[in-house]
Amino acid sequence: MTVWLVTNLIAAALLPPLSLVILLAIGLLVRRRHPHLSMSLILASAAALYVLSTPWMGGVLLRSLEISRPVSPEALQTAEAIVVLGGGRRIDAFEYGGDTLNGISLERLRYAVRLHRASGLPLLVTGGKPGGGELAEGEIMQAVLRDEYGLAPRWVENNALTTWDNARYAAAQLEAGGVRRIALVTHAWHLRRAVPLFQARGLIVVPAGIQFSSTTLDSVLDAIPTPVGLRDSTFALHEWLGILWYKLRAHFAEGKT
Repeated sequence: MTVWLVTNLIAAALLPPLSLVILLAIGLLVRRRHPHLSMSLILASAAALYVLSTPWMGGVLLRSLEISRPVSPEALQTAEAIVVLGGGRRIDAFEYGGDTLNGISLERLRYAVRLHRASGLPLLVTGGKPGGGELAEGEIMQAVLRDEYGLAPRWVENNALTTWDNARYAAAQLEAGGVRRIALVTHAWHLRRAVPLFQARGLIVVPAGIQFSSTTLDSVLDAIPTPVGLRDSTFALHEWLGILWYKLRAHFAEGKT
């Protein structure tokens, strides 16, 4: 069992919906010996599921991660390259006859193309094969750029399994190319975790986020649980958990030096 798989299994147990299922199961298991505790756990899991499933709460949690506004043309022109972080694949997609990008990766790549055409800056795509599969994210992004946009990235990184790896491997390629200032393309909720990792590698980062969130209650539907609301809350909590993990990892790494 790989470190990547173990890490993701632990994260799944700490995040909704699995964490709420575990809480509910504990409540049911202790209902005879500890009825008051049982009821508290059951109510807590139900309340947490309701709140975290509302689009409003999903927006609030995602907004808490945002560290910038959309990149301006002036800020973009100060960069020397555009770096696109892979966000996942669909492994063995039947309609494509193999591995392809998921929606998150496609959103990032599409925006990177927009920035490239506005600035003329070279592209770096980065992403490996977390979870297996035949093709790396970087390799698939390269193919999409070529086949669907008529573009070719200057650098392709195919080994990264995590955001930490994205920064480590991409920085090495950029350094070899004499690049120090980059526009970093990823989702707005991912920038808080990603930017410091690239900065730690000696790069100057211009955040170029996409899909900024709203925290307003525009409709009664924003307070009604939905699958999208739970997904957004889970994304946000996953990011905060990842930020904590990276801080602990950096702390212990410093303690060994």
